[in-house]
Amino acid sequence: MEEQAQQTLAQQPQQPRDNKPAADAAAPKNHAPAQNISIPSHPMPGISNGFDPSLQGSMEQVLPEALQEVIPGAMPEMLPGMLPTGEMFMPQLLQPEQQQMLMNNGAMPGIPVNGMSADEIALYDRQIRLWGMKAQEKIRSANILIITMKALANEIAKNLVLAGIGSLTILDGAPVSESDLGSQFFLSEEENHVGQNRAQAAAVAIQKLNPRVKVHVDAEGIKSKGTSYFSAFDIVIATDLDPDSLNIINTATRLHQKSFYAAGTHGIYGFIFSDLIEHDYVIERDLGNIVTKLQPETRTRTVVAVNVKKEGGKTIEVVTKRELYSTWYLASDGATLPEEYAKSVRRRKAVSPVLSCLRALWDFQVLNGGRLPSHTKEDLGLFTKLATAKHAQLGLPSETLRSEILRSFLQNIGCEMAPVTAILGGQLAQDVINVLGQTQQPIQNMVVFDGNSMEASVYPLHPVGELGRGLLSLAGAGGLIPNGAGLVAPDPGMMMNLDGSVDFGTQIMTQ
Repeated sequence: MEEQAQQTLAQQPQQPRDNKPAADAAAPKNHAPAQNISIPSHPMPGISNGFDPSLQGSMEQVLPEALQEVIPGAMPEMLPGMLPTGEMFMPQLLQPEQQQMLMNNGAMPGIPVNGMSADEIALYDRQIRLWGMKAQEKIRSANILIITMKALANEIAKNLVLAGIGSLTILDGAPVSESDLGSQFFLSEEENHVGQNRAQAAAVAIQKLNPRVKVHVDAEGIKSKGTSYFSAFDIVIATDLDPDSLNIINTATRLHQKSFYAAGTHGIYGFIFSDLIEHDYVIERDLGNIVTKLQPETRTRTVVAVNVKKEGGKTIEVVTKRELYSTWYLASDGATLPEEYAKSVRRRKAVSPVLSCLRALWDFQVLNGGRLPSHTKEDLGLFTKLATAKHAQLGLPSETLRSEILRSFLQNIGCEMAPVTAILGGQLAQDVINVLGQTQQPIQNMVVFDGNSMEASVYPLHPVGELGRGLLSLAGAGGLIPNGAGLVAPDPGMMMNLDGSVDFGTQIMTQ
């Protein structure tokens, strides 16, 4: 056996004296335990793809780091070029200006004011690669308010906190009920949450998701807040509220030029509404053959700036677009579908009848002090009448509003289903991230979710005629807000009444 081993060794190619392996040498066997390793398909670093060779570490550093990928625990201590979490910092994935921000004794030089620490960069590494450092900085400084902590708000809060927003304020004056335990994963029977304030009970678990985010609790009800309360937040998200409350909150956010979202679910159905007032975002794409012009694209979206830059040997077109929005009061009732729907029978038939059902529900609540329809003959008859009227108001064919759809919608009213709240909560949180980063087109302006078809359709609902033109052309800073059938200049001391008229000199809700 020893002679055979010696003969085998003698037949193997000899390594050159400079310790470089021969070109045809066999790869050494790896005796480490088998692992499922996903190898990224990034190109090899080089000058052609923006990598600075002077930043390349020595072989004495790189070799142990590579060994760590195969044999966990092979490195007893953190080496240069490694993030505190043990994840490798890969400069070849960064732009040239970002390569200058490499690790230096655990610190990141060159970070702007209020910049992120090395620990934060490691924590949000994948997000930074997705939407960039600048967007993550904006997310990190965002101050967001969520109103009503139920199942949908649980999902929104979870996603925003994990994304690394600056602070989250939870406003809810209601106590935890038995039904809350079955729909909210931040609550548990073991913690004796029943009877506690809903915001306070959920805040502890939310804070554990990301200790870097400041989580605040406001245990008062929304009715105790005046208009100035909303001025402290960048984005206000109101969930599972009646339409009158949404109208009042949206009026307050308009007065202070703050972005507003409303959302709610009823069993397998739900919606998201957004009023960003006036929002600019930037799209970067390869320069095409057709020149992008400074002109309107839709009745709400306009190209306001076009620039060109060189990046990685390519010519990139940087297009700034501006979206204008309508208020909840207008979009939830009087607004119509875009003109292209009126011209196409196929498109009208494709509109979800859930939109008509939601509008009927909101009208029912306005007429009945905010309560939901019961299963009495009177309530069912009124809801059916309202849904039929809303369907016709939208110009939709009557055959698409079938009796089984009305029956299903009524049966789901007031229910919370985890899969639906997860879908809509994730979609709303993602749109908030997009709005903060200003790199993607946001929701415009109503999302309607139908669990039967598993579709979340987006409809731009805006008023037409003089009111619509006036609102959309003056939606920016200092613009107008709806006052019944007209428009008025905003004033921090005014209140919108439930009929859409404005009352001056009165706060929304007095303490």
